[in-house]
Amino acid sequence: MPGSRRLSQRISEGDGIAIIVCVNDADGARDAEAQGAKALAIASRIDGIREATSLPLLWIGGGTPNEADAVRIRPEDDTDHQHLESVVDVRDEEELELALERLDPEIFLLSAQAIDDDVDPLDAVLELLPDVPAGKLAIAEVDVESRDEVLALERAGIDAVLVANRHVGDLVGHQPFDV
Repeated sequence: MPGSRRLSQRISEGDGIAIIVCVNDADGARDAEAQGAKALAIASRIDGIREATSLPLLWIGGGTPNEADAVRIRPEDDTDHQHLESVVDVRDEEELELALERLDPEIFLLSAQAIDDDVDPLDAVLELLPDVPAGKLAIAEVDVESRDEVLALERAGIDAVLVANRHVGDLVGHQPFDV
């Protein structure tokens, strides 16, 4: 049932940084969960997604969120998404301040999408982190290539990282135990 899986809870539970994987189909969802992802991000409706995974779903697409537990919004957006957790996508200090004034969200998505070419995306995300109030969750939306980059984000205080659909096990650092 949508809304029954809390993204904030999955990100904050357990040790280490959470990996949130963008998926395009139910098979990708199953694979990401098997490799240790803590949540999934979807941009469009995916048939069978709820049957394929028990992970929380973060809607990052446009339009109406389908079968999601959380939804990415911008600081100026309306927050009336009923039972969905809001994840506020901020790209600079001004947007972060606006989000805190207007929305006071629990989860921030620190994005390097709209930065200058001469700025390192990882640095841009990390520069926003000190402005996120204590007790709030921070998800980094930045391309990571290795476990070392994921660990650098974790050491800096990032709670989760949103990654493209790929072999997640390399970023998680360990394979989950079969139960």
